[in-house]
Amino acid sequence: MTHYKTYFIDLDGTIYQGKTKYPSGKRFIERLQKADIPYLFVTNNSTKNPVDVANNLTNNHDIPTTPEQVYTSAMATADYLSLHMPLSTKIYVIGEIGLTESLTNAGFTLVNDAHADAVVVGLDRHVTYQKLTIATSAIKSGAKFIATNNDTNLPTENGLAPGAGTIIAAVQTATQTTPLIIAKPESPIMTGALQRMAVKEADVLMVGDNYNTDILAGINNNIDTLLVYSGVSTPEQVKQVIQKPTYAVQSLDDWKI
Repeated sequence: MTHYKTYFIDLDGTIYQGKTKYPSGKRFIERLQKADIPYLFVTNNSTKNPVDVANNLTNNHDIPTTPEQVYTSAMATADYLSLHMPLSTKIYVIGEIGLTESLTNAGFTLVNDAHADAVVVGLDRHVTYQKLTIATSAIKSGAKFIATNNDTNLPTENGLAPGAGTIIAAVQTATQTTPLIIAKPESPIMTGALQRMAVKEADVLMVGDNYNTDILAGINNNIDTLLVYSGVSTPEQVKQVIQKPTYAVQSLDDWKI
């Protein structure tokens, strides 16, 4: 078994589920810390900023975490746009504070109408028909369409809730335009994570519970993967796929660092 220099780790469904603690997740992180192996929490959730994500792990799940150990799809979106668009780009956002803060911290100007150069869509639990209308108008007028992530569902303590993909699908249907997607399983978030940790693909293990996001992100970017059956994907589902994860375990307790 390869000994990896760095771990990229999903959060919801892997380390915890909503407000529900996963003791195995806490023990997994403690083993990494004991072995002095660096890790980065790589999450498709764009709603929270890294400080809030770190505080949630620290205070609610007893896993001491710093903001520097967190990389969200919102942060990856800001990093990607900073490389590919001028800071003068005007952006219309459907999303929550994690996304708006990441974009403004990167120096972009956010607008509240359809006079935008780009539309960025993430999970927004307060989405309205008016927001969808403005996004549609902007994209129809030529604005770039960027999506933080295309997750159809979000694991919670009460089961699966609608994810950002449901909102993105509405905008895509209205505009007949396919968005550029930043987060897992696409490459931009993985490229950003590799750059943040200053590591090569061969040195990293991507850990997650969702084959269609976490595991395909690794496969698509030549990164080994560890699928844990604690969240979205099941062994029965994975039996049907052609490209298997590098490793699969029932619990993170089963993984030897």
